[in-house]
Amino acid sequence: MKPSELKEFLDFKVEQYNTPEFIETDPVQIPHQFTKKEDIEISGFLTAVISWGNRKSILKNTNSMMELLGNAPFDFVMNHSEEDLEGLQNFVHRTFNGTDLIYFVTALRNIYSRHGGLESIFSNYSDNGSLQPAIHEFKKIFFELPHEQRTEKHVSDPLKNSAAKRINMYLRWMVREDAGNVDFGIWKRISPSQLSCPLDVHSGNVARKLGLLKRKQNDAKALLELDTSLRKLDPNDPVKYDYALFGLGVFEKY
Repeated sequence: MKPSELKEFLDFKVEQYNTPEFIETDPVQIPHQFTKKEDIEISGFLTAVISWGNRKSILKNTNSMMELLGNAPFDFVMNHSEEDLEGLQNFVHRTFNGTDLIYFVTALRNIYSRHGGLESIFSNYSDNGSLQPAIHEFKKIFFELPHEQRTEKHVSDPLKNSAAKRINMYLRWMVREDAGNVDFGIWKRISPSQLSCPLDVHSGNVARKLGLLKRKQNDAKALLELDTSLRKLDPNDPVKYDYALFGLGVFEKY
């Protein structure tokens, strides 16, 4: 496929999948239950963190998590008691358990009370070309409180060669504003041009078939290669093509 033909094909697929119908089967439906900025941020972050495995299981468990937080995540984060935290102890999604959730809630309160909130951290540490350094700094801040070592595995670090798929997906939700009303665009201090594609098995395989990616591993180096290819197609909104790659991989088995 010529570059112009590839762009035309992928732009068509973006229009096909970047629609409100996408929300119905995707974890992004969880933050769409809320209207307050902080509720969207926190529910979106917690949802993204456990978005791996069976999609039905993800949706079931994230809805259960929101119920444990009283369907008011920001209020719970900022005003919880020790007794409230004990009520989270039995939560589990794969390897993410109640101990992890309790720390995450505690760390989020620290972020909103001492660091100006989630948007503030990512925008303060972003650079013009990428948000990957900001993810690294975010992880350091997120785990500045006493915690069990095992909990750290639930936040990836691009500087340790991770593609950080779930965090990049979360950042897409918060930063990118789209006509299909899937992504929220509520973070105004970061440009969509700085976003990276959430790279996973599906998007990686499709990207390789289309010649957008050569590296075989889905790691930070592959992410940089894919980002470079997608920014040539649309430097202002490169991660819109996540919809095309994901749709082709998951729904069309491309």
